[in-house]
Amino acid sequence: MMRDGRIATGWGLLAMLGAVVAFGAIPASAATTLETIRSRGQMICGVNNELPGFGYVDAQGNYSGFDVDFCRAVGAALGVDVRFRALTPRDRFSALQSGEVDVLSRNTTWTISRDTNLGLDFVATTYYDGQGFMVRKSLGVKSAKELGGASVCLTTGTTTELNLADWFRANGLQYKPVLFEKADDALKAYEAGRCDVHTSDKSQLASLRSAAKNPGEHVLMPEVISKEPLGPLTRHGDNQWADIVRWTVNALITAEELGVTKANVDQVAKSSKNPEVQRLLGTTGSLGKDMGVGADWALKAIKAVGNYGEIYDRNVGPQTKLALERGLNQLWSKGGILFSPPFR
Repeated sequence: MMRDGRIATGWGLLAMLGAVVAFGAIPASAATTLETIRSRGQMICGVNNELPGFGYVDAQGNYSGFDVDFCRAVGAALGVDVRFRALTPRDRFSALQSGEVDVLSRNTTWTISRDTNLGLDFVATTYYDGQGFMVRKSLGVKSAKELGGASVCLTTGTTTELNLADWFRANGLQYKPVLFEKADDALKAYEAGRCDVHTSDKSQLASLRSAAKNPGEHVLMPEVISKEPLGPLTRHGDNQWADIVRWTVNALITAEELGVTKANVDQVAKSSKNPEVQRLLGTTGSLGKDMGVGADWALKAIKAVGNYGEIYDRNVGPQTKLALERGLNQLWSKGGILFSPPFR
């Protein structure tokens, strides 16, 4: 009986260890992400490097974009430098799972399977999007429902593949997928005429069109065939780190609501009598301490990149090459669905 009991205990231990691996739980003895970052003196962020407006690296190696700025905000909140690592759709999740990056901020859609099966957690939605279609004006089509029999360029390893198959099947249409690992390769193939249509999130299509040789030759179809909430991910089980990333995003949204900008944040911190502004910027309360960061964590983040609206307008807004209207990404008080829980 004792032997059987020991065997059972051994199998139980193996099962628990398997659960740790499967669900990405962090053993008590392991360093947390925050501890690792502080020890390293640097935060490593996984991003796109070929999507203008969201994640892009220039010839000098400088990263810019909407998703990139959210990484910079988190690094500023912690008071550490940020190093960027370019990731493809295929390797982005494994890089975060293995600890090669501390956070993933790379135009990634929040789905139930990704949230429950990968050992990762989506911590916020930074951009509300949907999948669409881009075609050449010369094709002469006005609706995606005219695309039966078309060849379609798309990036593999994304929700785009499944959405595309679902939509064509639901509409009784046939199509030929032409798959690529990198978005840039898919665009080049589309421009070269290897396919009739390019499909991806509409924000990504706008980005790719802006990088095309002749942007005016291409048009986005009116249809939106999916919901694509995009946002950053952290490893499952490291709740403190997830809170820091989540509430940094919320701080940038709340800053826009309260009129706090990159230019005025220092002055507002000194003079504002608004209790929520005071809590946000750390002049009263203990919100930073409760998360394990400095009292002025949100102030530092806002000072580094501006509020949500500033990030949006600078990278993808109406005055940029992407010319994306705020739409659903407008504040809830202005007709959108962008909303932060209260700072109290």
